[in-house]
Amino acid sequence: MTGIRPPLGAYGRLAQGAQRVLRDNWTGSSTVPSRTLYPHQWSWDSAFIAIGLRHRSPRRAQRELETLFTAQWGDGRIPHIVFNPAVPRHAYFPGPDFWRSSTAGAAAGAPADTETSGIVQPPVHALAALLVHRADPDASARHGFLDRARPRLAAWHGYLLRARDLGGHGLVSAVHPWEPGMDNSPCWDAPLARVTPVPPGTFHRADLDHGAAADRPTDLDYGRYVRLAMDYRDGGYRDGPATDPRFAVEDPGINALLAASEHALAEIAAATGADPAPHRARAARLTAALVDRLWDPAAGLFLCRDVLTGTLVPERSAAGLLPLLLPDLPPAIARTLVRTVRGAHFGLGRTVRLVPSYDLLGGAFDPFRYWRGPAWFNVNWLLERGLRLHGETAAADALRTAVLETAAASDFAEYVDPYTGRARGTTSFGWTAALALDLALDPGPGPSPG
Repeated sequence: MTGIRPPLGAYGRLAQGAQRVLRDNWTGSSTVPSRTLYPHQWSWDSAFIAIGLRHRSPRRAQRELETLFTAQWGDGRIPHIVFNPAVPRHAYFPGPDFWRSSTAGAAAGAPADTETSGIVQPPVHALAALLVHRADPDASARHGFLDRARPRLAAWHGYLLRARDLGGHGLVSAVHPWEPGMDNSPCWDAPLARVTPVPPGTFHRADLDHGAAADRPTDLDYGRYVRLAMDYRDGGYRDGPATDPRFAVEDPGINALLAASEHALAEIAAATGADPAPHRARAARLTAALVDRLWDPAAGLFLCRDVLTGTLVPERSAAGLLPLLLPDLPPAIARTLVRTVRGAHFGLGRTVRLVPSYDLLGGAFDPFRYWRGPAWFNVNWLLERGLRLHGETAAADALRTAVLETAAASDFAEYVDPYTGRARGTTSFGWTAALALDLALDPGPGPSPG
């Protein structure tokens, strides 16, 4: 990789290892999360990977995002997977033969010459694009990076705000548990119970060919995921209340990341001569709707809301902490979230060094199984940023150190046991390497003004 090369400092060996992972996972146009377990391009993975790449090759970071943007649908959605035709079709399930995007998604504007999935992932792309631009603003301007990215990002946010406000209160709804990115979180257990799974013998789980069953979702949950995806596909990937989804959840993580990305898009608009005011207004509306719809003062964090029942889901997930990313979050709520991060349910600095994905005291907590307890590096990168934004410098510094040390010790694991830091899932994972590189080379945002 070439480009800007800041000093490696105290984390030289880690940075070199992270660069090796990113080099080995590069396909020539994008970076796979894992050569074995995830051999295609994933949406929010590429956003996080670009954030790390910007330190070593801003041009490659731009290409990472622009490759993803070429798969954007006509309705504005950015699909959660872009399939590489060079990869054997049986290497990942559900693969292109399952999603059938170019035919099933034709009415929604799916590209005819690129196979993708039909669902989405959290919208961190505007934040990534802004950070990539900041890595080398002069070169970015010469290449017109933000000029090309801004309409793509505006269409992406427009899709979410227009087509996915299934509750009618200004928040985005996920229509599949994979969309919030925290695939088998206990937050989905109750909403998923309405879904009849497909029979287990009707599909082959390629993930179990490369990962331990104890680390992965159960067959029952996977059967429900497949059923929801099949129904969405067979409905032409149409959105809206008239489609009668069986799963519709307002997730605080998706909505906090959209609000944060609207703040970033406001800066992108200003940098490209457009009006930033509409994006700032949308960020403010999203923040207000988050507080109104999903804040639970008794729990001390934001909860998911099941749109179909109208009720909050009483499970504490790390997604409920992500509104710390928002600069205009009411100060009292920000202070409560910091207390919750340090409290018994998440234990940061007390019983664990990295924030777990789910409540340490929750009945469904599992330190090994995917998003039901393990600590993930992207979540902790986001929380480090949020803590620093709200003036919690000492906590942010400690979390930064923990992320860096654990990433190195675990060989850039996909996720880790929150108590021991032992690697779970796969290793040499793309966003772990990228975000460790970012934390090693970038001090992060300063405190929020005011």
